[in-house]
Amino acid sequence: MNEMVLFTGNSNPGLAKKISAYIDKPLGSAKVETFSDGEIQIEIQENVRGKDVFLLQSTCTPVNNNLVELLLMLDALKRASASRITAVIPYYGYARQDKKVAPRVPISAKLIADLITASGATRVITMDLHAGQIQGFFSIPVDNLYGAPVIIEYVKKNFDHDLVIVSPDAGGAERARAFAKRLKAGLAVIDKRRSAPNQAKAMAVIGDVKGKITVILDDMVDTAGTLTEAAAALNANGACEVHACCSHPVLSGPAIQRINDSVLKSLLITDTIPLSKNAAESDKIKILSIADLVGEAIIRCHNGDSVTSLFV
Repeated sequence: MNEMVLFTGNSNPGLAKKISAYIDKPLGSAKVETFSDGEIQIEIQENVRGKDVFLLQSTCTPVNNNLVELLLMLDALKRASASRITAVIPYYGYARQDKKVAPRVPISAKLIADLITASGATRVITMDLHAGQIQGFFSIPVDNLYGAPVIIEYVKKNFDHDLVIVSPDAGGAERARAFAKRLKAGLAVIDKRRSAPNQAKAMAVIGDVKGKITVILDDMVDTAGTLTEAAAALNANGACEVHACCSHPVLSGPAIQRINDSVLKSLLITDTIPLSKNAAESDKIKILSIADLVGEAIIRCHNGDSVTSLFV
């Protein structure tokens, strides 16, 4: 195969350095700056002609800036004659807007997929998509990685028996069931009813949690309204401890205050998104790195080996 090169934008430099160390390749040289009026300026500062390029960029906050950085870097690499360009997007923004939920609204996740493809990506590596069918929005190959191996290993080492995995809503029950099966744990589901956007009220717990250690499992935590309501419901139903885990710590708005004030004993997250200062200082938040997992997926894609076997 042609030589591998790894580039990154400004979205998650900490994760990029860890992945660079794992694959034993220095980060490629690129200028990613902003003009005084807000326009983004990109310049790839080394030869990539005929090379196998991997571009790491999460579309996290500031979402639109990071997205435009990704698109412009893809275009620059395409025009520099890279032989293959893989967009490595640990957190895929706009994923929650994956269908029409009302008249005259966009399917934003599909539009972003089209933009990434048109900009020059020939493959995408992402992690824990909010909805698996988003892979079908792309006309290029997509490898959707899972944070499960990293999270499950931690849970096995740090939680004793009488464990129950909890889905915060009916939509996440399948994911929670898979975790529970691998951990040989119980399963519970929260019956959630929304009164308004970004407001959720947990009404009932389906499953036995009395006297159990409970772990709420979600793909992302945004404002933490759903999470803290679910934690309160579990506590009210007799759970002896309430923990939570997620792949994508969006943690916007009042999320940190809600988590700190809640009955949650801990929130286990991965580093697909860099934490704000307030979040990093919270005693309840514990960070696991997915750098080795993503790095291994990059190596396997470069060598033409199976990525699926990472999760078997």
